[in-house]
Amino acid sequence: MTKFWYIVDHLESYICRTLLAIFVCLLFLQVIVRTLFDFSFSWVEELSIYMFVWFVFFGASYAAKMGAHNRVTFQFKFLPNKAIKYIEAFADLFWIFFNVYFVYLSIDFIFNKMNRFQSSQTMGFHLSWVYIVLPIAFSLMTIRVIQVNYKKIILGQDLRDPDAIDLEEVRAEIIDDTGKSQPDGEQK
Repeated sequence: MTKFWYIVDHLESYICRTLLAIFVCLLFLQVIVRTLFDFSFSWVEELSIYMFVWFVFFGASYAAKMGAHNRVTFQFKFLPNKAIKYIEAFADLFWIFFNVYFVYLSIDFIFNKMNRFQSSQTMGFHLSWVYIVLPIAFSLMTIRVIQVNYKKIILGQDLRDPDAIDLEEVRAEIIDDTGKSQPDGEQK
């Protein structure tokens, strides 16, 4: 059962990797066929666009899982760390409410308001198959936001943005490597 939960926990990552690999290969195939044979598949570009859209939305859900969405955090430098996680959790409540409302709107659009005859131009399938990513990805994003807040508040884990750079840590590493402090901008 733990293998199942491991896959569920990394679902967005697997989906993004698969989509990226497939649409890059399709576009590479399209370039080769156009260059060598002066021919093109009409469906490749359309399918690649749809796959890229799915990649973006599942990537946003993956970023929510990593706690890597952009935030304005300058004001937090003046607050204690304990207060910061509760303020961020309060802000995430608005994000959750938006996601839930957006899931409702997208489901309503796909199943009730979308033109029944709207299909993709070259592939011929109904566009609801493309738009179904909206409620799926925003539901996953909501789950991931709740998961991140649970880990931060209940479990007390320090989940840092993977792209954040702590300049003090970098300076400490430079000092450790060289044995002395280097002026800003200069490297050994």
